[in-house]
Amino acid sequence: MNPTVLVIGLGGTITMTPGAGGGVAPALSAEQLLSSVPGLPGLPVTIETVDFRRVASGSLGIEDITAVAELIRARAEGVAGVVVVQGTDTIEETAYLLDLYHTGAQPVVVTGAMRHPEQAGADGPANLLAAVLTAASEAARDLGCLVVLADEIHAARRVRKTHTTAGSTFRSPDGGPLGYVVEDRPRLLNRVPRRPALAPPATPRPPRVPVLTMALGDDGVLLDDLGARVDGAVIAGFGGGHVPRTIVEKVQKLAEEVPVVLASRAGSGPVLTQTYGYPGSELDLIARGLVPAGFLDPLKARLLLCALLSGGAGPEAIAAAFAGA
Repeated sequence: MNPTVLVIGLGGTITMTPGAGGGVAPALSAEQLLSSVPGLPGLPVTIETVDFRRVASGSLGIEDITAVAELIRARAEGVAGVVVVQGTDTIEETAYLLDLYHTGAQPVVVTGAMRHPEQAGADGPANLLAAVLTAASEAARDLGCLVVLADEIHAARRVRKTHTTAGSTFRSPDGGPLGYVVEDRPRLLNRVPRRPALAPPATPRPPRVPVLTMALGDDGVLLDDLGARVDGAVIAGFGGGHVPRTIVEKVQKLAEEVPVVLASRAGSGPVLTQTYGYPGSELDLIARGLVPAGFLDPLKARLLLCALLSGGAGPEAIAAAFAGA
């Protein structure tokens, strides 16, 4: 019996066609997308489709992705893998959130396109084919959620969009891709360990968790009275996790009111924990109650904190989850 792959459509550039008012907008269904993929009809794979949303990816919310995770959980027993099709603007976030909630061994593959179907060299069909091949592959099982574009297979927890228009935009700065799709075969060169999935949200409203990126001469004005308006926060600090010495008291006050995670704005590499000891350094901030994000970038750190808060995690559980991430 052929393996079954569930394709869930969310919209994005890959589905866009020209509109009457100029520019392009989401229009094509998942079934329409699949009908345009050369080589797909001949694969020994049964494909089922669900048109879940049809929006630009910047308009997706945590509630949407949580609902996708619930759909995947409900359908997991009957499929070999899942492909989620969406816009590339938020793939690095949506894929990571799906990874946090995915409990099954089946691969969940997120893909999209950098060029819409009306452009020369549209990459959507090739990305869809590679995603379906990966989702149906036994080699991709037990890897959680993956991102597949340009024939590269990336772990959701590592991948980042690094260029606004280039087809090679998706990169995994810390570790590189897990593998490649070569001659219609996913080839995994390395693997990432699975972590226990998080419990589904216990609260109907996603937590309010902003990312505050430090900048030269930052006076911390955005920190003023912030604790009364948010459920948690992520500080995207300089380098290994640093802030200006002039705002450490504000940062500490926020950490006394809500959970605060310390990440780096650098784009790759970990937050340090035991190197620098001056006011505003990582040692100073951790002593003031901030939780180091490890190798997670600020956007992924925010999503992990949101998921933990949604599940009712307290300070010890939050610290333990980030230590394991």
